[in-house]
Amino acid sequence: MTIEIRVPQLPESVSDANIAAWVVKEGDSVTEEQNILELETDKVVLEVPAPASGILKKVEAELGATVVAGDLLGIIEEVLTTDKIGNDSENNPKQASEKITDTIATASPSVRKTMAENEISQSEIKGSGKHGRILKQDVEEHLSKSTSEDSAKVPTAVTTPQQSTNTGGREERRVPMTRLRAKIAERLVGVQHTAAILTTFNEVDLTEVSRLRRKYQERFQKSHDIKLGFMSFFIKAATEALKRYPEVNARIDENDIIYQGFYDIGVAVSSERGLVVPIIRNTDSMGHSEIEKTIADFANRARSGHLELDELTGGTFSITNGGIFGSMLSTPILNPPQSAILGMHNIQERPIAIDGEVVIRPMMYLALSYDHRLIDGKAAVSFLIKIKELLEDPASLFLEL
Repeated sequence: MTIEIRVPQLPESVSDANIAAWVVKEGDSVTEEQNILELETDKVVLEVPAPASGILKKVEAELGATVVAGDLLGIIEEVLTTDKIGNDSENNPKQASEKITDTIATASPSVRKTMAENEISQSEIKGSGKHGRILKQDVEEHLSKSTSEDSAKVPTAVTTPQQSTNTGGREERRVPMTRLRAKIAERLVGVQHTAAILTTFNEVDLTEVSRLRRKYQERFQKSHDIKLGFMSFFIKAATEALKRYPEVNARIDENDIIYQGFYDIGVAVSSERGLVVPIIRNTDSMGHSEIEKTIADFANRARSGHLELDELTGGTFSITNGGIFGSMLSTPILNPPQSAILGMHNIQERPIAIDGEVVIRPMMYLALSYDHRLIDGKAAVSFLIKIKELLEDPASLFLEL
């Protein structure tokens, strides 16, 4: 008996998807509910489980193909008993072991995609990550080794072979954009054309926040099983500032201004597929530990491609932290339809003057980009100064001063 594998119902606002990776190959054994392929949309990677146990008889949709809900992806030949599978394993234990290894998701979606593009089985690579997880560098080292041995494997694009040129040792490779990268490009260019973006800057002394983190870090971790980071302080400070300057928490809808009486803050997270901005909702009712746990969860699932679409939609304000990459100053671009975004940067000890004396303090430059159609300069500057004041006197955060 054969079972069809079809594209499941896609999330609202997503019309189609691309085949990002087949986790298994034709002829492989699969078990019911096992992840067998991944669909890439504009925002998230969706896993497609096997509808039944059996053998993947035929792949109907190749890598890179664009599909819509209901499209045929492949055919499974259902196995009614486990006797045959057991006998096959006994007759050829090595083959059975390789098939089991091939079907275990021991790598992120982007890594599995690269492996599929280069026809690399997971059994060929020993993962260096936690619990044997295959990392990007493992695949790169494998490809480099294979190339040096026989110069035969050249990575191919999802839809068409990469176009490579080599003139005098100056190599170029042309590959198509991923759907996420194309969507990011479209949105960023769009907001530049529709919003009047202006950026104001300031700097903040993080002495007191750093002191609190050092003093309470051990107790905080013991009580909440999560580290106390800087981001929760910034999110709480931004939330309090948004309460005082509601236009920064508003958005423009055609000829109307929508004032939003809730605080859903997006936190930019870098992943192998590109930048995503999951939303932390109702930050006004969250404590530091809940915020830190939510951020950690989002970051882990962003890198593994397991964020849900509704976790990436909405939001009233965003924060991006280029400081983790060493950025000293930048002008962040709005995340539409939001009207403002806060940019954090690298913390550096610098000499500053306090009460007529030069002292060394941990300083960070802050940047607030905003839509000048809605937010006046006075409100933007005052908003950023409020964040500065709350962070330099973090006790006021808890007292809501």
